[in-house]
Amino acid sequence: MEKEFIPYEQALALKELGFDEPCFGAWVNNELFITEKEKPKIQSLSINQCTAPLNQQAFRWFREKYQIFSCIITEYSYGGNISTYHINGLHQSNISKGDYKTYKEAELECLKKLIEIVKTK
Repeated sequence: MEKEFIPYEQALALKELGFDEPCFGAWVNNELFITEKEKPKIQSLSINQCTAPLNQQAFRWFREKYQIFSCIITEYSYGGNISTYHINGLHQSNISKGDYKTYKEAELECLKKLIEIVKTK
């Protein structure tokens, strides 16, 4: 189940961008704590603590708050599957970065790029 949560570094970055939604987990000093039921917002945690959004929560937050849309496309290529991410929105058009070996790797790099885009705006 832990693989469904965004990594600690990206969760802290989302906290800095204002992410404050209820989550099923929290990062405390780089350790993930998962709850059985969704807990209230815990944005008031200390500087090295934050909520632990699920991957789909983070991507939905970027769509709803910043109107930035992204997708991961996996294609079969000679030698294996290749995943690419695409981003549209916030005056960005078709940012594509490609050739990741796994969907998860492309998803993480896409999330990092979304954070970078919002931080620079």
